[in-house]
Amino acid sequence: MEIWINPACSKCRSAISLLDAEGADYTVRRYLEDVPTEDEIRAVLERLGLEPWDITRTQEAEAKELGMKEWARDAAQRDRWVRALAEHPRLIQRPIITADDDTAVVGRTEEAVRDALSR
Repeated sequence: MEIWINPACSKCRSAISLLDAEGADYTVRRYLEDVPTEDEIRAVLERLGLEPWDITRTQEAEAKELGMKEWARDAAQRDRWVRALAEHPRLIQRPIITADDDTAVVGRTEEAVRDALSR
């Protein structure tokens, strides 16, 4: 199990606390420092069953500067979204937990983190 975190994020800290409390075996990836590649983002999206715009923090200043709210959300623009996430990792929703069964969850709630633990 791997968890992508921003240590400054309270949701990330809560997820880590829950994983620790449950004795989970996991690896921390500080994704702002160890930035995921476009291929890694695509792989996580596949595991999540989501599209890149589903995990984009469109309220962030960088997203607003890029005008992402106006970007089309379709297959033709998918690579553009993935590229933006790789170039601006702060825009990636967090935390993302990759479970042992090759799925993943966005662990923003206790329920989502427990879901990842059960896989």
